Amino acid sequence: MPVLTLADGHALAYSVTGPEGAPWLVLGNSLMTTQAIWADQVAAFSGRFRVLTWDQRGHGASAVPGGPLDMATLGADLVALCEALDVTEATYVGLSMGVPTGLTALPALGGRVTALVLVDGLAASSGAAFWDERIAFARENGMAALAAQTAERWLPSDMGKRPQLATMIASVPLEGFAACAHALRGYDARAAFEDFAGPVLLIAGEADARIVPGMQALADSKPGTRLALIPGAGHLPCFEAPEAFNALLAETL
Repeated sequence: MPVLTLADGHALAYSVTGPEGAPWLVLGNSLMTTQAIWADQVAAFSGRFRVLTWDQRGHGASAVPGGPLDMATLGADLVALCEALDVTEATYVGLSMGVPTGLTALPALGGRVTALVLVDGLAASSGAAFWDERIAFARENGMAALAAQTAERWLPSDMGKRPQLATMIASVPLEGFAACAHALRGYDARAAFEDFAGPVLLIAGEADARIVPGMQALADSKPGTRLALIPGAGHLPCFEAPEAFNALLAETL
C-alpha cells in the first residue's frame, strides 16, 4: 500500500483504484474503521472512477499520532493527499468522522471538490462528554471490548457482519482511536458546508437515532439538500447495506 509522508513526518497510507483520467471519487473513513470499510464501493465504482481511499491518522496502515489531534490536522491530511495526487473535479464522500474531515478541508481544496455526499456525520461537534466517555471506556477495557460494543450498536440489522466490523475496530491502536476521538470533541465546519456551491446529498442509516435528527437539521439548513434514509441500517450504511447505499451514490455520480 502506498504511503504519503506529510510535512510533519507523519505517514499516511492510501490506495488509488481505477482508470487514469477518470473522474475522482474520494472516500473518507470513520473513526474506528479503516479504508477497508469502502470495499463494496471500490468494487462498484472503480471501473469508471478513480477512487481514492486512505486511513486517517492512527487507523489502518497509517502511523499512530503521538498525542491528541484536532480536525484541522485531519482536514490538512486530506488536502495534502489531494494535492500530491493531483485530485481534481472530485466527488467527496465522508462517513461519520469523514464528514468533518472533508468539510474542514473544503476551503483549502477549492475547486478540487465539485460534489459532496455526507454519510452519518455532522458538520459540528455534538460535544465533548460522549467522546470523553468513549475514550475512558477504551482505556479501561481495551479496544476489543469497545469493538464488540460498537459493532452491535452500529450494525442493528446485520449480525453476520458484526464479527468483521469488530475485528476491524479492534485492530485500531488505542492511541490512534483516542487521538481522533479527541478531534471530534469540539469542531465546527458549518460555514464550509454553507459556503459549498456544488450539489450535496446526505445519507444516513434510518436506525442511527443519534445522528439522524442532526443530519435532518443540516439538510433543512441548505436549500436543495436532501437527506436520504436507508431503512434498517445503522451508522455504517455503506458497509451494512451496500446495495441500497451504492444505488443512492450512483444517482449522485
